[in-house]
Amino acid sequence: MEITDDLDFEHRDRQDIYEYVEQMGEVDLEEARQALHMDERAIGHHVAILKRDGILKEVDGQLQIAYDEDTEAEFSGEDVSFTIRQARQADLTGLVGAIREVVENKTYVDAETVADVVDNEGVLLRHNEIESRMFFVACVDDDVVGWVHIKHPEVAKLAHTAELTLGVLEAYRGNGMGSHLLSRGVEWAGNQGYEKLYNSVPATNEGAIEFLQSHDWSIEATREDHYRIDDEYVDEVMLAREL
Repeated sequence: MEITDDLDFEHRDRQDIYEYVEQMGEVDLEEARQALHMDERAIGHHVAILKRDGILKEVDGQLQIAYDEDTEAEFSGEDVSFTIRQARQADLTGLVGAIREVVENKTYVDAETVADVVDNEGVLLRHNEIESRMFFVACVDDDVVGWVHIKHPEVAKLAHTAELTLGVLEAYRGNGMGSHLLSRGVEWAGNQGYEKLYNSVPATNEGAIEFLQSHDWSIEATREDHYRIDDEYVDEVMLAREL
């Protein structure tokens, strides 16, 4: 199931189940039954149909949204081997930690916001009437050390665009991890039908700007004094890439 698909539930109870699981990230069947005030037979039937249709899946006894499983890709850098794959709900803590470590010097404000939202909601992947979001992660021995995040606002006038953020822990840079993550995110966005990606960073983050420009991103605009970081006003550099 692509997250941009229009879902047709054919039954209000199935839509309610989907929306509850999407809201929670993952949930036990009995917990969902009690929260939705359904009897065991009814919810069992509807969940079976949702699983059959590839809308829900069950992992370790927990119901989750069944996004298309991404094929894991293995890579070898100069110093380390790593895997890039679609994020899973179980990655939440490690992913939020990785983002917070990358943004601790306050040079990637948008990514900091992503970490705050995900940590507060306790849910990684989203697909509802407000927004859709997808993460791919770079892992070393199952530990998240990098990410790429694509966020799409469910607004008709912006349906062709998405916002991308990206980061790799400093200890793992120089192994091509960022390039592979960026390539995976751009490829996925193109497959979803998006026409343009955006990424905005403070002007002080020269490394990120140079990295994106080297991968066919262009500076579209600069907003003067958009950020205030450590009592200093900093310009925002707005970059984009056509797909």
